[in-house]
Amino acid sequence: MSENSAAETKIIVLDDDPTGSQTVHSCLLLTRWDVATLKQGLQDAAPLFFVLTNTRGMSATQAAELTKKVCINLRTALDELAAEGIHINPLLVSRSDSTLRGHYPVETDVIAEQLGPFDAHFMVPAFFEGGRKTIDSIHYLMVDGKAVPVHETEFARDSVFGYSYSYLPDYVEEKTAGRIKAAEVERFTLQDVRGDSLPRLLALKDNVCCAVDAETQADLDHFCSQLMQAAAQGKRFLFRSAASLLTALAQLPPQPVAADRMREYVRNNMAGAVIIGSHVTKTTQQLNRLLQQPGVTGIEIDVGKILHQRAQLLEDIITAAEDCHAKNMTPVIYTSRLELQFDDQQARLAFGEQVSAFLMDVVRNLPITTGFLISKGGITSNDVLSDGLALRTSRVVGQILAGCSVVRCPDDHPRYPNMPVVIFPGNVGDENALATALLRLKPNT
Repeated sequence: MSENSAAETKIIVLDDDPTGSQTVHSCLLLTRWDVATLKQGLQDAAPLFFVLTNTRGMSATQAAELTKKVCINLRTALDELAAEGIHINPLLVSRSDSTLRGHYPVETDVIAEQLGPFDAHFMVPAFFEGGRKTIDSIHYLMVDGKAVPVHETEFARDSVFGYSYSYLPDYVEEKTAGRIKAAEVERFTLQDVRGDSLPRLLALKDNVCCAVDAETQADLDHFCSQLMQAAAQGKRFLFRSAASLLTALAQLPPQPVAADRMREYVRNNMAGAVIIGSHVTKTTQQLNRLLQQPGVTGIEIDVGKILHQRAQLLEDIITAAEDCHAKNMTPVIYTSRLELQFDDQQARLAFGEQVSAFLMDVVRNLPITTGFLISKGGITSNDVLSDGLALRTSRVVGQILAGCSVVRCPDDHPRYPNMPVVIFPGNVGDENALATALLRLKPNT
């Protein structure tokens, strides 16, 4: 397909949570990956689409099985379209966390096995809107204006995806258990990224791992122009990236409605609701600031009661949300902040699924006149779209804040037609970010 001069290049993003669209707009998010739905994405007018796999909330084995299923169906969809005379050159991106958490190399290995061979796979974790930069192959998180190597942050201590290195070649060697040695990783430093890398890109082969520096969006814009030139000459590349790479690849114009005018999407000028599942420190800080805002009522879910008092707890939460909405107030429904301890990863993931299932029951039972929904947390947001709202597809209309996408339910949704939903990652924004998002959506009174 890549050799067909008439083929249209389509950027296909397998997103391990639904926040990868946080730098783009006007594209489809797919929460199903049957062949028919994938063909819809492939034929959409936007230059890219997302398949929301939510694999970051799964075990490595589950992530591999699901990624394989998506790839097999994608190959079938591409073949069926080719038989109809529609030739598409797929550019594959495994989008994951800008703080290096996720199932690497599990997902890129499966994609390479099913849709390869590739000449290289690129590690591009930079996400400028969230203050993540890569310099001299070391990945940093900006904290209060200071560049902190990510292995020194709370994200490196994640109980499922922890790691020991910010230097990407060492990270790769650690995560591949030595299969890819640090010395074998091709490093594209800022000097390389800002210069002429085309001859080097054309020489890559055998799915070599490449670590890419990026300090500004202009760095990735320039580098991607050379990547696309190499792809046009037949090179096949796979990407493991955060969201900023997608901005450079897609080259979209400004979003249709500006961030500070997102109130235009709110249904009938009605109050909305906020659902918070993320429990990272930044989310808790933002929640505390949000609860200080006028017109807001906090409703805490004691997650310790979900196992044995689920029915009563759900009834209490729904009743409180209804009472709040009836007063034109915004219910902020959040899980208790203390992270429980578990004996192993499997037990933690299983409990996480139970908490998410409870939250989705809350979403399904919000008042039918809810004007908007803010969903805080990556896995929470994925479940809101795919389960709570049961969306097959949705379209990103833009960002309400840097790194926070807004999607809309379709106009034929059985309960919340045209309702805007904010996908708000757990680790994005300053302390006022949640409050700012709410202020941009709250109805005029």
